[in-house]
Amino acid sequence: MPLGSKFFSPSDPAILCSTVPILTPNNDHQKATAGVILAVLAYGWWAVVTPLYFWVLKDINAFELVAWRVLLGLPVLILLLLCIGRLNEFLTALKNPRVFALLVLTAGLISVNWFVFIWAVVTDRLSEASLGYYINPIVSVILGMVFLGERLRRIQWMAVILAIAGVTVLALRVGGVPWISLALAGSFGLYGLTRKQVKCEAAPGLTVEMLIVFPFMLVGVMIVHSREGSAVTTETWWMAILILLSGLITIVPLICFAGAARRLRLATVGLLQYIAPTGQLLLAVLAFNEPFGADRIAAFALIWLAVICYSVDSLRAHSTSPVLTDQ
Repeated sequence: MPLGSKFFSPSDPAILCSTVPILTPNNDHQKATAGVILAVLAYGWWAVVTPLYFWVLKDINAFELVAWRVLLGLPVLILLLLCIGRLNEFLTALKNPRVFALLVLTAGLISVNWFVFIWAVVTDRLSEASLGYYINPIVSVILGMVFLGERLRRIQWMAVILAIAGVTVLALRVGGVPWISLALAGSFGLYGLTRKQVKCEAAPGLTVEMLIVFPFMLVGVMIVHSREGSAVTTETWWMAILILLSGLITIVPLICFAGAARRLRLATVGLLQYIAPTGQLLLAVLAFNEPFGADRIAAFALIWLAVICYSVDSLRAHSTSPVLTDQ
């Protein structure tokens, strides 16, 4: 999903190596244009297609949906690594004890993130998920300060205070801690923080992560099948086909994001990331009819102010950076 801190690592957001060869324009203007198009496609996909996909499948066990996402996504990733000639990096990561140990941790974090997001969609709480992705970059800034010794600039402090105020208002007015928002922001923030310590590129790393959880997901699907029947065999044929498309639903936006990350400044990508939670919020309120009264408006207003502060600070911090990056 979204990214925004300097130690972000793509996940359900954004989890693919930025060297995937997608479109190779000849000049900077074409690169920038292609980058923006690809970023809009990726974040637009996460804003609409992904939540709508899981909403259509909302009557299916949330764990089974996560399981199929891994079981069907892993073969697609391995095929992709094979096509771009990076399968050796995946094998090298498997043989490195320290890298593998850290990827076990990140595999758990990304699994939690995926499960909570799907749970939010199928239980009609997508608006809370969107809040989590709004505050995710600010949570990442806090984690950078706590664990990496990074110093926060004045505007970053303002963004942090406003975000905390927004979450507090929501907790007080709704009558409970917005655990979905905090779980999504926290798990993805910790995922990015941990992945920063791993000497492994994003695509091979994600493949290892999915391989780590693959046996657990396979056992889980077998248990579900033995108890109540797997949705692939008990649902209608078109629902079964939708489930079997979960691998592509996961990987397509990651490929688009990869192309965007190669061509745009991090500040630009950081601003475009808010397409995803904004689209999710609009989808939740206008299409899924989730409640969005004065209490939520007040909380989101504070969060939006925090996002504006964060974005302004990011633009200022990157004002002297090169327009494009081809890392």
